[in-house]
Amino acid sequence: MLLRLPTSVSDAQECLAEGAVPIGGATLLWATWQRDGFPKVAMSLRELPEANVLERDAVGGAVVLHRIDDRVPDALRLAAAQVGTGAVRRSATVGGNLVGSTLRCLLPAAIVLEARARVLEADGVRETDLGEVTAKRPVLLSLRWREPIASSFSKLDGEAGGPPPLVVAAALHADADGHRRLRVAVRDGYDVLSGSAPCAADAAQTLHALRGTELIDLSSAAWEVIRTKVAALLT
Repeated sequence: MLLRLPTSVSDAQECLAEGAVPIGGATLLWATWQRDGFPKVAMSLRELPEANVLERDAVGGAVVLHRIDDRVPDALRLAAAQVGTGAVRRSATVGGNLVGSTLRCLLPAAIVLEARARVLEADGVRETDLGEVTAKRPVLLSLRWREPIASSFSKLDGEAGGPPPLVVAAALHADADGHRRLRVAVRDGYDVLSGSAPCAADAAQTLHALRGTELIDLSSAAWEVIRTKVAALLT
């Protein structure tokens, strides 16, 4: 297998046009390749500056999870810190988690940050939403968002061999008119649901508004975690 390491967007476009298979840390691909055979040409974005940005309002798709620190909002930092083991986090990438994984532990955090994605295609770079990223699995260059007032993330303990543990992310935003708005995203099994509500006079009213979103059918255990997160962000 030939590994290409493009250093510019134009080089990366050429690699895609030539049929190179995008990889990050290959943590999700190695077993499949060993079983089914390795591609002739693969491409890593680890040398591409646009895919390695790490700032308060952006993270690159090639950034390995253990590099994610307090430069990004708490929701994303805490989500990255709870993916797999330390060895996995030293090789797994943001793009691999969001595009290549079925668990997508970072997705609830990205949703509550209201992130937009920059994706690479053979004919150029464009911006899209997270729905397209998870559905079509393009090459992720970076995520960008507007910094929230505050954010949080919780991942419940799971049983070995059991269903994916419950994940709850929340972020408090300030709209252009000065009003505050709360966004919550939950991974329940393999499904990721989200809802947004204006911040009311107290947390109970805000929770009531959130229950009118697609979060309505979540379990009581999930709603207890949401209640705790909402109360903490609104105090």
